[in-house]
Amino acid sequence: MSLPSDRAAVTIVVPGFEVEAYAGEALDSLRAQTREDWVAILVDDASTDGTGAIFADAAARDPRFRLIRHDRQLGLGAARNTGLELVDTPLVGFLDADDRFTPTALERLVGTLDETGSDFALGAYVRLRPDGQGGYTTGIVQPWVAAATDPERRATTIDAHPAASANIVAWSKVSRVEFWRRTGLVFPVGRLYEDQVVAQRMYSAARAFDVVPDVVALWRERADGSSITQRKSALAVLRDYLEGMSGGIAELERGGHRAAVRQRVQLILAMDLPPLVRLAQEHPDDAYRRALGSFTRDLWARGGSSASLDDEAASLAAAARLW
Repeated sequence: MSLPSDRAAVTIVVPGFEVEAYAGEALDSLRAQTREDWVAILVDDASTDGTGAIFADAAARDPRFRLIRHDRQLGLGAARNTGLELVDTPLVGFLDADDRFTPTALERLVGTLDETGSDFALGAYVRLRPDGQGGYTTGIVQPWVAAATDPERRATTIDAHPAASANIVAWSKVSRVEFWRRTGLVFPVGRLYEDQVVAQRMYSAARAFDVVPDVVALWRERADGSSITQRKSALAVLRDYLEGMSGGIAELERGGHRAAVRQRVQLILAMDLPPLVRLAQEHPDDAYRRALGSFTRDLWARGGSSASLDDEAASLAAAARLW
């Protein structure tokens, strides 16, 4: 189906850099949507592989796709901002070019917003993990994702539903463009884990948001280990990761959302911190341990407690506070 942009309900911004192995699947997942009143802005962040050609072919064949190219690599946050500036539909969503939407993603997210008038809607997501045979297998909805999105809630707030703060990824949401313009939201540039601060700022600024339990996105863990989330042993990546989590909590603190701060702190202590501590214990660079120790002490001061942690997580957090 071809649809003029002035009749579309939602624009999906699709940034891509060196993802020729996956970009076709991402675009196919848009073409397969049960709700067809969408357009997409494809932002090639100066790829040197076939990503740009895949994007260009899609734009040439289907007027719903529009191609924008960066002359030099600016990063994921900047690529998303480039697309965001060009959106002229009422709603906007994001899809990284190595991930996929489920077929009913836009039907559920856009449809819910049509009914409620909320500022944004978010859904559940699962991992795509390498199957060891050259393909990928779909994981399950993790407990913290389910807590954020199940059961369905309409026109809620972060104070009424603080567990939503666990959903920090851009591609699980569809938002009103007016909400982004009104609040001055943009993605941080030159930083990894840029979703963290933006998500918490969205929760703090929203007059109301909706949650649906449906899985709307499949998040790829690349077999070659090149995903940002697979490079946390690098000190620079760790620092951006820690700054993203701290910055997100700070947004909730500024908004006075105490229950959400507690939820976020406890989840980071239980889920994010233990694998980082295990990496740090064997890491050759003392700066890695010092960075993690400083973060853990700050996190504890912001509302950490061993009461809701299992024995291993509590032990690892105690070790990190001594670094």
